[in-house]
Amino acid sequence: MVPTGRRCDYLKSLVNCLGFEKRKMEQETGLTKPAVMIACAAMTLLYVAILYAPSLILRLPPPSSLKEFMIRRFVCAIISSIVSIILCALILPMRSREAANLFGVYGIRFDHIWQAVVIPLSLTSLMYAGSFCLKSLLLMESWKEHLNEDGGLSFDCVKHLLQNFIDWMSSAASNVLAWRNYVVAPLTEELVFRACMIPLLLCGGFKIYSVIFLCPVLFSLAHLNHWMETYIRHNYSMLKASMAVGLQLGYTVIFGSYASFLFIRTGHLLAPLVAHVFCNFMGLPVLFARSKGIVSLAFVAGVVSFLWLLFPVTRPDLYNDRTNNCRCWHGYCSWN
Repeated sequence: MVPTGRRCDYLKSLVNCLGFEKRKMEQETGLTKPAVMIACAAMTLLYVAILYAPSLILRLPPPSSLKEFMIRRFVCAIISSIVSIILCALILPMRSREAANLFGVYGIRFDHIWQAVVIPLSLTSLMYAGSFCLKSLLLMESWKEHLNEDGGLSFDCVKHLLQNFIDWMSSAASNVLAWRNYVVAPLTEELVFRACMIPLLLCGGFKIYSVIFLCPVLFSLAHLNHWMETYIRHNYSMLKASMAVGLQLGYTVIFGSYASFLFIRTGHLLAPLVAHVFCNFMGLPVLFARSKGIVSLAFVAGVVSFLWLLFPVTRPDLYNDRTNNCRCWHGYCSWN
């Protein structure tokens, strides 16, 4: 928390740009909506285009394995994230460019970490109440089979389950796709599409609710390259590829809105990051299961609980000591 008398100048300029009228704001920050949109579009294009740089620009030979292919993409995604961070730092109206201030702008904070992890993770898990219910039912059925076969829950059975879990963890740690889904993709996407774009859009004069729905559109456009990959590599028909990618784009828009909401409300990059990793791990929520009506009931109850708790558990004062003197660059102090 920054004391009242020592609040950083860059925080003042960034918070003020949310409340000023358009003309006054542009005079203060030098940012206009068209300029901000061009910058965000450039970061989106860079994030996608650089993935193809090794083969199209550097003329590197085709990768010999999936692991080599994914490592190339990891490097490209990290480079594009770094470029976006530097571009954002140069454009944003910050008078102080010390490392601590830059981290604060991008939502990289070391205070209230457990709140930024536990609360958004618990909130997000409510959307998967149906999935948890189905997994619990399947686990109970599996345990009943072991009980019927062995006549009881033996030590060997528990040991076998633990060994399977350890083997799964070890396999995931060495799986390049797991690193993509749970580490590289969430981290780089949240850095570019939340940490970099949201400050630019807000300081460019876009309202908070506009940003929440605009950022996900750019986020979904970054996944359009999957259409070509699905169409060519998996030999899908154009209609089937469009339907598959369309479903993914719709899901990314919904999740992107939620992630942007978390980022703006909490001021923590960790909040959307843990939600992103969790959603990648869980996949699409289970809405129903054949002959298991309780799964649908659990899903509905989870959605209702999620909507009921959405604003209360993301209150800014839960993630900051004093909201009238917060370190929030994007103005969640003036959320109303």
